This record gives sequence, structure tokens and C-alpha cells, in this order.
Amino acid sequence: QVQLVESGGGLVQAGGSLRLSCAATASIFRINDMGWYRQAPGKQRELVAAIFSGGITNYAGSVKGRFTISRDNAKNTVYLQMNSLKPEDTAVYYCNKWAPNYYAINYWGKGTLVTVSS
Repeated sequence: QVQLVESGGGLVQAGGSLRLSCAATASIFRINDMGWYRQAPGKQRELVAAIFSGGITNYAGSVKGRFTISRDNAKNTVYLQMNSLKPEDTAVYYCNKWAPNYYAINYWGKGTLVTVSS
């Protein structure tokens, strides 16, 4: 059974930082590149950051230079360090395997809410 448990969200002022964590079952974590996604109110889910084999990372333009994705293979955990947060970063954040057609993935965790106040 696939499980994805996100944590670390909260309320932060603009310019602040948060570190999100996602614990995943081995079945998804060990064989997949991983990604962090977010969904803001009234908007579609979007890919924020991805980490591929060899530690290669990729970021959405809106977060590049502010967010850092990393993973701990021993703990089946992926992280998202978010710095210089902006109100437009407010969203529910999810982790999952990276996939170009991620909108078709039919299992997601509950996510963790990040609220950035101005």
C-alpha cells in the first residue's frame, strides 16, 4: 500500500522559511524520482521541484533560487527547504513520484498547508 505523509507546513510571514518533509513507502520512493507539488486555492496542482537519480534537481521558475529539494534514501524521505517565502507560495504542498503526467496519478497524501502572510 502506497503511503505519502507530508509534514512541516504552517503559517509564516513573508521572507520566512519552512522545511517540509515527506515520508514515503519504499515501494514508491526507491524506484522513482520524486517531486514536490502544490495546489493553491482555485488553481490546478503544479510541480514545484523534482529530484532525479544522481541527485539532479529541477525547479519551477517561480521558486528557483529559493527552494531546495533533497532526499534521504535511508529514511525514504524527501525534503523541501523553502526560503524567502512569498504570499503567492501559499498552497497545500504534496509529494509524490515525479511524472510528466502527474495529474493522472491517482494516489496522493493529505498534503501540508503552507500559509505565507504579507
